[in-house]
Amino acid sequence: MALAQPEPGGVLQGRTDPGTGPLRGTLATTACMETLQVGYLHAVAAAAGCSLSQPFPDNGIDWHVSHGAPEHVVDDEVTIKVQLKATYQIPPRPAGPTFGFTLDNEHLVKLARTPVAVHKILVVMLVPRERDEWLAAGHDRLDLRHCCYWTNLAGTPVTGRRRTTVRIPTARIFDDRALCEIMTRVGSGGTP
Repeated sequence: MALAQPEPGGVLQGRTDPGTGPLRGTLATTACMETLQVGYLHAVAAAAGCSLSQPFPDNGIDWHVSHGAPEHVVDDEVTIKVQLKATYQIPPRPAGPTFGFTLDNEHLVKLARTPVAVHKILVVMLVPRERDEWLAAGHDRLDLRHCCYWTNLAGTPVTGRRRTTVRIPTARIFDDRALCEIMTRVGSGGTP
């Protein structure tokens, strides 16, 4: 039995039409965006040495991320709750110190509640509009595009009738180092 070999760009021979790219499945773009951001979270958690669990039912929080280290003061393992969102409506590398992201007020109230026993963060992924631009693979890397940013919305007031635009700091790129720093602060009794 012969196996098809990938071309240098990662596409199987005979599976593309000129100018249209590979034959992609018919899953809704928003569902694919959700899967992409979960993959991003898994990669960041793995590199940070964190474990993940998914609450069932989720009740408005997508993931619990736990970080164990004997240096933590409050416990040897600390946990945060993570809500994931993704959009292609904001271009990569947003200009300025923040960009706006709109949440339903009911969801904002859950993320903004204070005080809490377990801290929550919002992670927003900016993705290209076209799926064929979401990732690129090479022999030495897998690039996911574009980027995830995080924020702690504790204490953020509702300002809109049904939806509120919150500001996401562009300096808060969500990667393994950022996650380790978040967990270090939480592990010492602080906030994310």
